[in-house]
Amino acid sequence: MNKAANLQGLLQQHFDAYSHRHKRDGQRLKVCRHLLSCHTPALGGVQYQCDHCQSQVPQYHSCRDRHCPQCQQRASRRWSEHQQQAILPVTYYHLVFTLQHELNGWMQLHPEVIYSLLFKVVWQTLKTFAADPKRLGGRLGMTAVLHTWGQNLSQNVHLHCLIPGGALTKNKEWHAAKSTYLFPVRALSRHFRGKMVSALRDAANTDKLNRVTRVGEVDQVLNQLMQKDWVVYSKPCINHTETIVNYLARYSHRIAISDQRLIGIDKNTVHFRYKDYRKNQSRTLTLSCEEFIRRFLMHVLPKGLMRLRHYGLLANRCRKSSLETLRKILARPAKIEEKQEEHEAEWLPCPKCKQGHLLPAYLLAPVSSCCSYASG
Repeated sequence: MNKAANLQGLLQQHFDAYSHRHKRDGQRLKVCRHLLSCHTPALGGVQYQCDHCQSQVPQYHSCRDRHCPQCQQRASRRWSEHQQQAILPVTYYHLVFTLQHELNGWMQLHPEVIYSLLFKVVWQTLKTFAADPKRLGGRLGMTAVLHTWGQNLSQNVHLHCLIPGGALTKNKEWHAAKSTYLFPVRALSRHFRGKMVSALRDAANTDKLNRVTRVGEVDQVLNQLMQKDWVVYSKPCINHTETIVNYLARYSHRIAISDQRLIGIDKNTVHFRYKDYRKNQSRTLTLSCEEFIRRFLMHVLPKGLMRLRHYGLLANRCRKSSLETLRKILARPAKIEEKQEEHEAEWLPCPKCKQGHLLPAYLLAPVSSCCSYASG
């Protein structure tokens, strides 16, 4: 078993064969090309030279694909640093809205439609509850992140929402949330269910779910969903700036599986760790390489779909003015930090002599791949 397992290595070994046996969707094929070429000669790079021993070491460019485990860790760190300036001195709430598994088939057929509806309905639900004078009576802010997977790479579509605990009224007053869970969970869950089912029915009636072709399926599934209990998960609050940013960063750039969870790859199987949340235990799952790739590709997002969005007080178009207003009300100025430029590329330690530093010598041109997966 190859213990130095990573997703790129698995794709290098098995994606070519997989792509010949399965129909290749254009977006998924594009993502796999990116992951296969990440930090390889295919993307070009920079040749570095040690200022002590004169040894030369190539460093290749990253693919920057949002599905790439090599790229997302760094992207998460940068995003976290940027978000520090947007955190308010209030309690924050974490809510999770999950779609029922009866919709899994539809989401494979129309992911762009249903994912967009999920964002829309969740925000409408929370905005309605926040505007209620009996609750907060004002305008809410929200950051939402879409996840489509469970720990075992199964399909489990849900939206993580991080919400400052309060609302801004028309009179420019801040009404802080008093409840441990922001809003009553049962009422919130029922409202979400009704709005989501209604939105799906409207989408079907306007031919936006035209790939759902079995006669009577739409009514059957939606009626079944209305009979089920939908449960919005609401987590106890957090209120420290660094904790909030780090907490959200765990979700903002997470992908279906990280290299750290891969244990090893055999000739035909993959072994990886996953957390069983019901029993609160770490377990190991073994899948065939073909099934592993199939599950991973199931979580490739449609082109152009934004998986992280800001709403209300935190919407990009009004975030700056909203934060200024709220900080005046809350009497807490923004934390000013000097921007630190990255010097990673200029002062890399030499891996050979361990004494010198690697400095850029010249650029490396991209090298074309002759593999079938790269040629489409």
